[in-house]
Amino acid sequence: MNKETNELIEQFVAEGGRAQDWRPSYSVAPTSDAPIVREWAGEDGTVNREVTLARWDWPKPPSRPAGAPIINARMEKLPTGFWVGAFSNARCIVPMLGYYEWTGPKGDKQPHFIHSDELLAAAGLTWTMDVAGERRRVFVVVTREARDASGEVHDRMPAFLTPDLWDEWLSPVSLTVDGDTTQSKAHRAELLADLGHASSAIASTMRTYEVDRRVNNSRTVDPRDPSLIEPTPLLPPRSPIRGRSG
Repeated sequence: MNKETNELIEQFVAEGGRAQDWRPSYSVAPTSDAPIVREWAGEDGTVNREVTLARWDWPKPPSRPAGAPIINARMEKLPTGFWVGAFSNARCIVPMLGYYEWTGPKGDKQPHFIHSDELLAAAGLTWTMDVAGERRRVFVVVTREARDASGEVHDRMPAFLTPDLWDEWLSPVSLTVDGDTTQSKAHRAELLADLGHASSAIASTMRTYEVDRRVNNSRTVDPRDPSLIEPTPLLPPRSPIRGRSG
């Protein structure tokens, strides 16, 4: 993400937006902070929108106390089970210029930068959790089955929102109707369908190219280096080997 905070406010937030200090980053690793856009309703019913920093992480369920951080939520699993509460009440937007995926065997992974020509708005969910004794805002990115250029690199991709869906996705009005299970399910199904159509439209605009392998090591890479998202010089073609996301 290389947009300054004031640029994010200008694109996503109406008057009265607040933002914490944010410096551009070209490599955001899980459990790091990144800017999100969220809305909430005040006591007087006024809807507030802000760009704020949140931790890319999520509280693990009791059935999964250990293991890698939870950083993604599958779109098809949003309406029921583990994600239904956040999907119904606490959605957010994760602004980005693009994202990385990897191909190749372990120890020899090739990073790809997948992007569009415009700033992207990934669908996200947000919550609060205790991190080292401190109450922190966290988020995950909603993912869907990959298609078009994204599908050439990996089988999953972020679910992106078209601008006409931003307000509906950010709305703090709950999708759950108290005492009406049928209507609650209908609201969730409608928003999920809208997300599917929007993300398919954005997927058709995505492009991909290989980038420097420095991004493979989040401990040593300088996330402020804009050259991380520049394409590598053309090399002789290599046989594609599908690998897991890094």
